Amino acid sequence: MDFDLDAYLARIGYTGDRTPSAETLRALQRAHIYAIPFENLDPIRGVVPSLDLGDLTAKLVRDTTRGGYCYEQNTLYAAALRALGFEVTLLAARVLVGAMPGDLRPRTHMLLLAEAPGDPGRYLTDVGFGTEGALLDPVPLAEGETADEPRRHRLVVTPADGPLDQWVLRAFTDGEWRDQYSFTVEPYYAPDFGVVNFFMARNPRSPFGSRVYVCRTYPDRLLKLDARTFTTTHNDGTAIKRELADDAEVRQVLAEEFGVIVPPEV
Repeated sequence: MDFDLDAYLARIGYTGDRTPSAETLRALQRAHIYAIPFENLDPIRGVVPSLDLGDLTAKLVRDTTRGGYCYEQNTLYAAALRALGFEVTLLAARVLVGAMPGDLRPRTHMLLLAEAPGDPGRYLTDVGFGTEGALLDPVPLAEGETADEPRRHRLVVTPADGPLDQWVLRAFTDGEWRDQYSFTVEPYYAPDFGVVNFFMARNPRSPFGSRVYVCRTYPDRLLKLDARTFTTTHNDGTAIKRELADDAEVRQVLAEEFGVIVPPEV
């Protein structure tokens, strides 16, 4: 289908330059993250989220009361970047948050590598990693530290079993550098993520089908709902956590704090 770029840009509140450049990429990523929440309400109700661009436009662009998880968010974002003239490669990462030493997790996270005409750099860009360690700004695909205020990230190359470099994204949280995910630059494609999306939505062991998880990033704070634990983390690191009493309060908090309306089937 033809992608409605104007509707997407209006949804995320972006009115800036449309020239494909590193500056445009940075502004787009921030705008998307601030506008569209991360949420897994479809898997919770037993629905595999559609990655069809028309369905994503209806859910994430036309409907301003829903969000989605990484496959939905980054599929939509990739379409917007391509419409603006960026070259985009889909990548897959192994999530390292919470992994024990020696764990080998499957590649289940979708992220993007973007390139702009006339710019020799390649940029890691990602609007679908719903944690406090997520990137706020794109980062060059090069070893080193970057400050995407109020966060700090570092890309490093680590030993790999195969012929491609293995990159690890690290975030500085709670006073230390913590691994977020690892990846190579091997291209992935829509059918690959169709399989992974189905697995993550329907597998009984998937974290996305077992409990509500919603994350909303604002310029001054991060909101997270994990089951019934509601946490507000301010940019200075101050965190306020409370337990919600019941499903009615969960729905109320999602609507009032996250801007998410829970479908009636959940």
